[in-house]
Amino acid sequence: MSAVKHIGVLTSGGDAPGMNAAIRAVVRTALAGGIQVSGIMRGFSGLLEGEIEPMTARSVSNIVQLGGTILKTSRCKSFYEEPGREKGARMLRDAGIDCLVGIGGDGTFHGLDKLSHEHGVTVIGVPGTIDNDIAGTQFTIGFSTAANTALESIDKIRDTAASHDRIFFIEVMGRNCGALALEVGLAGGAEGILIPEVPADLERLSDVIREGRQRGKGSFIIVVAEGALEGGAAAAAAAVQERTGIRYRVSVLGHVQRGGSPTASDRTRGSRMGTAAVVAATEGKSGLMTGLRDGDIVLVPLEETWLGETFIDKSLLGVAEITAT
Repeated sequence: MSAVKHIGVLTSGGDAPGMNAAIRAVVRTALAGGIQVSGIMRGFSGLLEGEIEPMTARSVSNIVQLGGTILKTSRCKSFYEEPGREKGARMLRDAGIDCLVGIGGDGTFHGLDKLSHEHGVTVIGVPGTIDNDIAGTQFTIGFSTAANTALESIDKIRDTAASHDRIFFIEVMGRNCGALALEVGLAGGAEGILIPEVPADLERLSDVIREGRQRGKGSFIIVVAEGALEGGAAAAAAAVQERTGIRYRVSVLGHVQRGGSPTASDRTRGSRMGTAAVVAATEGKSGLMTGLRDGDIVLVPLEETWLGETFIDKSLLGVAEITAT
């Protein structure tokens, strides 16, 4: 028999398509094992306000196809301070919750880790972020959907770029990780991709554009991760125009990348990792994140999720450059 009798589940930080699949998996896996489940609204902020509601199997009916998160989400400054975390631990005890499953990214995992070390709370993390910037897992919930959403936009922008013989600089999310830019840049046939992990070589990019124009190439798509350089796509575009004299357009895709019905991959990953979180808790484990490596579920210490290296294949930059010429 599991020592865990009551699991609380919350989503925190930025929302990501597929979070609802993970919530659904946590709830129904726990109930199947005879464990009570409560949903905590609005992340750690809701925990501090006592926004805790019992969940049944019917609470998560018909949500697997929905974007966003039915539990809502927020960023909680109070939880950065020890008094806030002490209150959070007290609220969990008062509700009878002896395990907290948090679905989110880096900030969420820091909060869970602090709860575990400072107050002995049993915690399990599930990686949900469109940036795919969590170490210890090859994929995070939401990445697949965000990539497909961004790619659809890029395909449409390419149509107008070709019609007008223009350069388009398209900014996608990714302050510290270029996984999304790499994925959509390669899939969208971009002539250039700028990511935070590699210093932006704007001289080289300008040469690529000049050489392309000399060969008769009219339009170009340059995908820029928002954190690739200070000022993002706008700064990159201005620097290239200064070097080439060629006018440009900038399109910042923004929060549209967060929305939409999750792909099959995000639904299955959310379901697998949510189920694994409950199984880990029932086995007496704590302070871990459920992740995916080479198709297998892995359990990773929370601290490693921000101290380790993220899975990003920089060789894709070379593939993109060769195939786009």
